[in-house]
Amino acid sequence: MKLSQRSGTIAQSEIRSMTRACNALGGINMAQGVCDLEIPSEVINGAKTAMDKGINIYTPTEGLPRLRKAIADKMERFYNLKIIPEQVLVSDGATGAFYTACLTLLNPLDEVILFEPYYGYHRSTLLSVGAVPTYVRLESPQWRLEMGVLESVITPKTRAMVLCNPANPSGKVFSREELEEIGAFAERHDLIVFSDEMYEHFLYDDAVHVTALSIPSLKNRCVVLSGFSKVFSITGWRLGYAITATEVIEAMAQYNDLIYVCAPAPLQIGAAVGLEELGDEYYIELARIHQIKRDLFCDALREAGLNPSIPRGAYYVMSDVSDIMGTDDFEKAMMILEKTGVASVPGRAFYHDDAGKNMVRFCYSKPLDILKEAAERIRKLR
Repeated sequence: MKLSQRSGTIAQSEIRSMTRACNALGGINMAQGVCDLEIPSEVINGAKTAMDKGINIYTPTEGLPRLRKAIADKMERFYNLKIIPEQVLVSDGATGAFYTACLTLLNPLDEVILFEPYYGYHRSTLLSVGAVPTYVRLESPQWRLEMGVLESVITPKTRAMVLCNPANPSGKVFSREELEEIGAFAERHDLIVFSDEMYEHFLYDDAVHVTALSIPSLKNRCVVLSGFSKVFSITGWRLGYAITATEVIEAMAQYNDLIYVCAPAPLQIGAAVGLEELGDEYYIELARIHQIKRDLFCDALREAGLNPSIPRGAYYVMSDVSDIMGTDDFEKAMMILEKTGVASVPGRAFYHDDAGKNMVRFCYSKPLDILKEAAERIRKLR
């Protein structure tokens, strides 16, 4: 059978490719952001109780009212923002929420700005709906945003831009000042802003998460995306959500129903219980332990003679691997894997050109004993 033209736009994720290579060698997988940490008991027990009570059938496609309210309450709790539940759509992961948002708000050939290094699924989703990504590069190690570069990519076809804040893969955390500049830019050019805030609770040093919804110029032109995969270590549950204007949520719900029908019913209750019962200390400890892990692994990279860009958020680190043998990023990532048994992602997975050919990305959200072992292995590169 002949495949559609659309099928040719999507390639296998480099992350999954390196995961397969790692599994074949029995290595430590620091390529995929699986976050294989302990799930909070409140979340597990909430889902089990829901199953026992018979909450196992279809839910409203927008999500169970209890979870939508819990998400709205969370936005007030952490950001002092009053969100009504009708502004929330629960979907099958933040990737599902982003896909339905793109289907709802973008037309084929609309141009959408991506900041490089970007999260590959953002680019793939845009391509799958017929949008045209354009690129604004943030340079390591500080990943600063230059507004002049942003202005230079605007054309009459530019419709939207995508933020990842905190950013996968760079760990950049956008400041309020940067978001205000982005908001003014979006207002000036009448753009939609998709703001992926999945890693909002993974913050280090003095970093503070500022949600796009709190920026006045963005409030009525942004779609905030987040979820529970990382914060509750339930990547396999596929629970994410979008927050935006109610009329957009209503339109997104039609696509959500068509593609996913609804998110898993009892798992929605588990996430709701987690939001309702876990106190501030849970989130503080989450950031604290990941900062310890960041420092441990980045120290090992430096001791191995590599040059990591120290992240301020999320749980990934981009590292310069110019001194590793190999002609490009894939060969260098494979050299690291074969020599140490530690898998990374080739840097060009996060760029549209060869800018990442001397970079790789590691995910350090691993159990501490496994991370220590990975750090010792990486030191073998000296």
